[in-house]
Amino acid sequence: MKVLLTINNIEKSYGGLTLLRGAQATISDGQKIGVVGRNGAGKSTLFQIIMGKEEADSGNIVRSSGLRLAWLEQEAHFEPGETVADFLMRKSAAELWICEKTAHEFGLSDALLQSPVADLSGGYQMRARLMALLLTDPELLLMDEPTNYLDLSTQILLEQFLRNFDGSYLIISHDREFLMRTCTHTLEVENGELMLFPGTIEQYLDFKADQQAQAIAYNKNIDARRKALESFVERFRAKASKAAQAQSKMKQLARLEKVDLARSGPTVRIPVPEVRIRKGSALSLNDLSIGYADHRVAWGIDVQIGRGSHVAILGDNGQGKSTFLKTISGVLPPLSGSIQWGEENIGFYAQHVYSSISESLTVFDHLQHTADRSVSRQQILDMAGCFLFRGDDVKKSVKMLSGGERARLCLAGLLLRKCAVLLLDEPTNHLDFETVEALGLALANFAGTLLFVSHDRTFVNLVASQIITVEDGTLELYPGSYADYVFRMESRLQENPVLEKKSARNQAKVKASGGSTKVRRRQKEVQTQLELLEKELEVLQKEQSALLASFQEQPGDDRERRERLFELDRLIPLKEEEWIQAGRELEEAGQKS
Repeated sequence: MKVLLTINNIEKSYGGLTLLRGAQATISDGQKIGVVGRNGAGKSTLFQIIMGKEEADSGNIVRSSGLRLAWLEQEAHFEPGETVADFLMRKSAAELWICEKTAHEFGLSDALLQSPVADLSGGYQMRARLMALLLTDPELLLMDEPTNYLDLSTQILLEQFLRNFDGSYLIISHDREFLMRTCTHTLEVENGELMLFPGTIEQYLDFKADQQAQAIAYNKNIDARRKALESFVERFRAKASKAAQAQSKMKQLARLEKVDLARSGPTVRIPVPEVRIRKGSALSLNDLSIGYADHRVAWGIDVQIGRGSHVAILGDNGQGKSTFLKTISGVLPPLSGSIQWGEENIGFYAQHVYSSISESLTVFDHLQHTADRSVSRQQILDMAGCFLFRGDDVKKSVKMLSGGERARLCLAGLLLRKCAVLLLDEPTNHLDFETVEALGLALANFAGTLLFVSHDRTFVNLVASQIITVEDGTLELYPGSYADYVFRMESRLQENPVLEKKSARNQAKVKASGGSTKVRRRQKEVQTQLELLEKELEVLQKEQSALLASFQEQPGDDRERRERLFELDRLIPLKEEEWIQAGRELEEAGQKS
């Protein structure tokens, strides 16, 4: 397996904050890796260093010779007045006809190609950026939150492409379901270190939980052992006949050491505002028309929303989801028709609201200015702590915060307002997946009324009790569940031309290189790898059994034996996973031959 990239002992600090500490990992051909970690852990910084945009304090990045590396950044950079076609040609150095061909495959019309890219919605801008990246024909993709602002259909299209992509990629994402559908490996950035795990995010989290449980159980045994030894020493230390044994027990005590538990950061716990539950309608829309003076987005809207409903507003980008939220929130006036609220205390979180916070404020100042008058100073501090602003963090200036931290700050402030109705436009963008799920669980228990736009499937599954679809000028309640809606979207895109053409290219490559010979050669390689893995597993399992037997025969603690046993507990599942994957590859190669 060809090594594409090696990360060697990278150190990176900003002021007194250390982000990366001896970080190391090896990225090989064909690996599809989801990169996870808390906001501020150093994920984006790691990408910057890999791309040469940032310099490491020490350590280095080693690329394979001639590596074609492409990077999708979090923020877009467009030239003034630049059209989509101009942007694609500038970023990829490809000819216009090639850019047009790719754009049509991704659902962009000629009119959109000639539109200023800065005027497009966030979702269409993301499509343009993805196309520019793919036009460079990369071997290794780096994607930093690629699903932000993508509608569900574009997400599905991206997932289909990534599953059929020949090369490798590293994807930072807060969307657990997206990672599950696209990634076979997981790279966690935690406490400055990297951990590359040969399995999905779900498998990795299970592995971490098992390791933590084993460490806790081991430490409990150490505590019990220490207590017994201390009791013996205390009881017999003064007796001459037992003095030698007491001395021996004291030496055993000195050798007892606990295992360091995983130093994970604080867990996000988000309290929901308490609101008075009332019956009746929260929102009535009658013959409503929304949009702008020169462009009507949707019309003839007749919808009733009951109090306590949790409504997900779904549809492709550009159809009017955000326009609808802005209209019912009062930010935009309706073109015609009526909006009648049954509640007065309404809170609105817009897509880019975090960028409008005054940078002269501190975290605490912002929360204090936005909180309801009934909220105490301690409640403000508690809410700040729930969103990971603890201790002196509340004194931080807003201008020092990352995008994710600002998003958390805005959400914390909105919850402190104690609104009976919450209108949320893409609240999960720039949040890590743990915070996304914590917010979803909190809002699922919110007694008030909630209308929200989100393309994060995990979040929608947790929160939504109803669905409103926005499509081709219509806005209406969807009769089915969210699972039904996703299935409908996937069925629409099942015959996507991008994937058909990609498959044809792959087949042409196989024919050009002598497909059957290549397959047979690969079969032999995998068979040899499988046999080596079986031998390695046998050796490791024998060593594990011998160590366990030695602990039974000689119960005294031995740090070297204990560390080796924990190392074996880590290695054996990894080797077993490699063995399973090699077996699958051998089976697939056999079918191809």
